[in-house]
Parts: sequence; C-alpha cells; structure tokens
Amino acid sequence: MSADLTHIDTWLFDLDNTLYPAESGFMAAIVDRMTDFVEKVTGLPRDQAYALQKTYLAEHGLTLKGMMIHHGVDPQEFHAIFHDMSLEALAHDPDLLAALERLPGRRLIFTNADAVHAERVLARLGLAHLFDDVFHIGSAGYEPKPSVQAFERITAAHAVDPAATAFFEDSERNLAPAHDLGMTTVLVGPWAAQSTAPFVHHRTDKLAPFLANARLREAA
Repeated sequence: MSADLTHIDTWLFDLDNTLYPAESGFMAAIVDRMTDFVEKVTGLPRDQAYALQKTYLAEHGLTLKGMMIHHGVDPQEFHAIFHDMSLEALAHDPDLLAALERLPGRRLIFTNADAVHAERVLARLGLAHLFDDVFHIGSAGYEPKPSVQAFERITAAHAVDPAATAFFEDSERNLAPAHDLGMTTVLVGPWAAQSTAPFVHHRTDKLAPFLANARLREAA
C-alpha cells in the first residue's frame, strides 16, 4: 500500500546510506578511514581503535564528537580525511531522481557529514540541483543527530513545520527525535523491515519506489 504523504511539504533526507544503497560499500570505506584516524590519534591497535570508534558513535551520535571531547581533535582535520575518497561506488539512479523531482515543496539534506563530503556525494549522484540546502554538521554547531539540539537547529534555521515534514534516514535511532517533534519518519535500508520501533511510521528497503508510489499533495 502506498504511503499517504499528502500532508508533507518539507522533505528532509539523510545522505549516506539513504540517498544511495548501503550495498554500495561506500559507507564501509568511510568507516575504514575513520578507524585509520582513530588509530593514528590514539596509538591503539586497530581492533581497539575500531571498538573505540563504535563506542563514541554510540555515546555521542558521531565518532567525531567523541574525538573532539576526549582527544581535542580539530573537526576540519577529521573531515579532510574523506575529501579525496573515490566515489566510484556511487552511481546515478534515474528512478530516484525522478521520484525526488515529483515531491512538492522543498527538499533539504540533513547530514552528520561536512559540507564538502555532502557536495561531492550529491554531485556524483547527480542530485545536487534537487535540494534547496544542505544542513551539515557544521550548520548544527557540531551537535550531531540524534541530539535534540541538532533537530532544534535545523528546525529554526529553515522554519520547519514538523507536522508537514517527512524525514528519511537509514539510522533508526535518528528518527526518534524527529518523531517526538511531530515529523513523519521513514526508515530506509535493507534492515528497515525488521524495525519494530514505535517512532518509525514507514519502512522501505529502497527509497525510489517508496517515493514514486507515495500519495502526495497537489501542487499549488
């Protein structure tokens, strides 16, 4: 059954593993670089560096946040490690482009990545022209999803009406504060069907067909 999204006029999208499939392996390459960085900064063996990275992710919503708090890491230095990554794993998806184009209202990116990474990925996917703005980790004052402050800041920056907003994410826990604000939440990815979280309204393994089949409000 198609989702009823006739009340939506603001569309928030996470970036990584949401606007491209998790199966691409691109996010795994990002995690490898993060582990390299944690290993270098802390001097820990790789397995312990990986474990610490995951601990910071769980505790702070973002590895970078833990590295800033506990190791004094400069966020610019951290983000620079991703700026030369190969984008070959990312491919244009004509179906997704068409599905995004039919959405009425404005489209925004809401990502824990930085501006350069977001711009590179969107350009590679051929989707940059479809979005009104990218609200990145710097825009949020380095308060990452799922912190309430991150949602408060994007809501204030773009005068977002939660009741008329849908938020698409591959990370289940990042949808909880969106739900609490009154947004419609959509979990995206191969694991979405397994979710039983009460704060998830819709679940889909693929973004394009979900958007293509959704019921939308009439264009003004």
